[in-house]
Amino acid sequence: MALARRKTLATSTLGGLSFTFGQCAALLGIWAGGNLIVRGQLTSGALISFVLYAFLVGRGFRNATAFYADALRGIGATQWIFAMLERVPEMPTEGGRRLAQVAGALDLEGVRFTYPTRPDVRALDGIDLKIRSGEVVAFVGRSGAGKSTILNLLLRFYDPTEGRVVLDGHDLRELDPSWLRQQIGVVLQEPVLFSGSVADNIRYGRAEANDREVAAAAELAAASEFIERFPSGFHTAIGDRGVQLSGGQRQRLAIARAVLRRPSLLILDEATSALDSESESFVHDALRALDYGPTTLVIAHRLSTVVNVNRVVVLDRGRIVGVGPHDELLQTCPLYRQLVESQLVAV
Repeated sequence: MALARRKTLATSTLGGLSFTFGQCAALLGIWAGGNLIVRGQLTSGALISFVLYAFLVGRGFRNATAFYADALRGIGATQWIFAMLERVPEMPTEGGRRLAQVAGALDLEGVRFTYPTRPDVRALDGIDLKIRSGEVVAFVGRSGAGKSTILNLLLRFYDPTEGRVVLDGHDLRELDPSWLRQQIGVVLQEPVLFSGSVADNIRYGRAEANDREVAAAAELAAASEFIERFPSGFHTAIGDRGVQLSGGQRQRLAIARAVLRRPSLLILDEATSALDSESESFVHDALRALDYGPTTLVIAHRLSTVVNVNRVVVLDRGRIVGVGPHDELLQTCPLYRQLVESQLVAV
């Protein structure tokens, strides 16, 4: 606001001075020319020509000044773009091994991690966890417990400060980051959708998928029931960011997009939070019944999301305080029992 105020004041001052000096110069020229005409040293036509030429030249200078100011604004506005393009990312985007086949077994071995902006706070503090291929594992805990940090490490947005994350016996540092992310399907609580048709948004990430495969993915994600109600079906435009869809419909489209790619690892970050209980149950049953059995990691707060998973991992302040099935943790983990009871009371 302070910068805008300074800009407005400078623009107003410049405009006022320019107008005042311009009109004063015109009046001065007419007065001097009139005296010369009276003395017989100048004709009226010459004076009029001089005044017109002066106005044309003055307008040219004024336009040139405005163009120069606009050019400076354009240069300033694009400097950060070129600076961003010239930056070299600390985390490489390409280079490394590409496995011939991904089973989806994950090992977190003594993982400790601190974010660069908060070096004094450990987001993860000694995480040891083995996840079998095809297993469905849920991560629960209070906000800031480290759930999303684990997913950031799996997607290799960061590398662990200590320890390592292993996929099928290979340290993620050895693998090609771009290839690794192609093996992972991610569904976020607020999915990213684009202005286009329903089919285009589901097909994003696997452009070669045919209509039958798109329809099957929508059926799996419980999205067919509302897509079929649209006048144009899968060809219906959903607007920028899916503005014409409800929150639950956007989430189901994102789930359909993820399963269409058949990823070896499937990450659901509160991916069914906007669904009603019936739709959520149907989606989870369908995901568990996937024919190729991806390793599925679920970040969840709702009790219904974690009841039927293979294991629940309870996190607190970057540490694992409990691992096991839902029923077992209710008996053995005080924090998990507290989380469940607080949700039941809220409901």
